[in-house]
Amino acid sequence: MNKLKLKIENSWNKKDIWSIDQNIKQSIIEVIDHIENGKIRVCEFLDEKWIVNEWIKKAIIMFFTVKKMNKIKFGPFEFYDKIPIKKKFKEKGVRVVPHAIARYGSYIAPGVVLMPSYVNIGSYIGEGTMIDTWATVGSCAQVGKKVHISGGVGIGGVLEPVQANPVIIEDDVFIGSRCILVEGVLIKKGAVLGANVVLTTSTKIFDVTNNNLPVEIKGVIPENSVVIPGSYPKNFPAGKFYVPCALIIGKRKESTNKKTSLNDALRTHNISV
Repeated sequence: MNKLKLKIENSWNKKDIWSIDQNIKQSIIEVIDHIENGKIRVCEFLDEKWIVNEWIKKAIIMFFTVKKMNKIKFGPFEFYDKIPIKKKFKEKGVRVVPHAIARYGSYIAPGVVLMPSYVNIGSYIGEGTMIDTWATVGSCAQVGKKVHISGGVGIGGVLEPVQANPVIIEDDVFIGSRCILVEGVLIKKGAVLGANVVLTTSTKIFDVTNNNLPVEIKGVIPENSVVIPGSYPKNFPAGKFYVPCALIIGKRKESTNKKTSLNDALRTHNISV
């Protein structure tokens, strides 16, 4: 992998020859094949933090350049694109419901269920995760094990800048219907997001579980947090208006079954998913 990484890094600033140098093209394709098979990933957890493998993102960007537009046919359906569609789900141990689509160069682990949804190149989906109807998993997004992505959820993608973190959802997370997660936000293990939570890197997240003033954080939902959408007042030249935010209103209980504690948390705080 170090040799492959060096080839990509050395070729990155030679854009004019990406498409004509066969050694470069082969190295790019090899990287995408490794992502496809789960041997490498865009972002990984090392030394207690998430690290972006920039060279892999570079290879994905290069892949778009060296690949040519091509007609893709599946029965009565026709597509015209550069990136092939993932195949051989039976061999991969993945359940795929029509009309789910995953692009080649995304990794989908055994036990994943794809309802009619879309998974983009560079993304990673861990074992036992459910991607529900009309949910989208953007390029390079990282989704852990036993995660439930509910219907209509939008998980943003990011290729450039190459140093930017993708959206990362750790293990055992529940994302409620119509949530939107973009700009590299991090959802830590066991968190529960109620319906319609919108998170960007600039979205204010208020922990309102203490008896004093709320604690403000940005970009990260802590482990086992139960989160709902909220709003806060902000003054503008035209007057005071309410701006969306996210509210941490409780924690999932470690001592009980996760599904049970999830239902209890939602009932206790009157949250819909």
